[in-house]
Amino acid sequence: MNGHYKFFNIPLPYPYNAMEPYIDEKTMKLHHDKHLQAYIDNLNDTLSKYPQFKDWTLEELLVNIPSLPKDIQTAINNNGGGVFNHQFYFSNLANPASWPPIGKIAEAINYEFGNYAAFQNEFKAAALSVFGSGYAWLVVNAVGQLEIITTKNQDTPLPLGMCPLLNIDVWEHAYYLKHYNLRADYIDDWFHIINWENVNQNYVSCFSI
Repeated sequence: MNGHYKFFNIPLPYPYNAMEPYIDEKTMKLHHDKHLQAYIDNLNDTLSKYPQFKDWTLEELLVNIPSLPKDIQTAINNNGGGVFNHQFYFSNLANPASWPPIGKIAEAINYEFGNYAAFQNEFKAAALSVFGSGYAWLVVNAVGQLEIITTKNQDTPLPLGMCPLLNIDVWEHAYYLKHYNLRADYIDDWFHIINWENVNQNYVSCFSI
């Protein structure tokens, strides 16, 4: 993740076509270079007028939105959330993927959901349940358990005291060029490119904060 203002668009850690055939090259390029860049530009523009917040990290801004001036709370939530959510989404993709889940996260998934197939079914149902635009997440909740949640638009789990492990972007721009309106097909393809090594690292990090 970026440190603090002035935020910039971190290059993808893989080529735009690296997720083929599951996510097409054009979608990846537009998603990263256009959609994410717009959130970064808007976030920087908002913060440029409030120098007292330029040293705050992205996470600090998102967790403390109620303490920000009211006239920028929505802009920070929407644009800061857009930056966090997209960078997190891109960071957890790999092709070929490390499958099935490994390490501590594999143990936790089996304990919480019974097995990986049951987790997949529950996660897909959550992602399909998002009305309009948003995300489905695998998080560690406030009591240290795995939980699947959804967020609308560019909301994040951070203000809820949750530690994010994995997310899927179900805004239509994430899949429409390849899958049109068939969100379920996109979700099925996304399961093939989860970077479980990174997710496992995220999980371990949640308990070392």
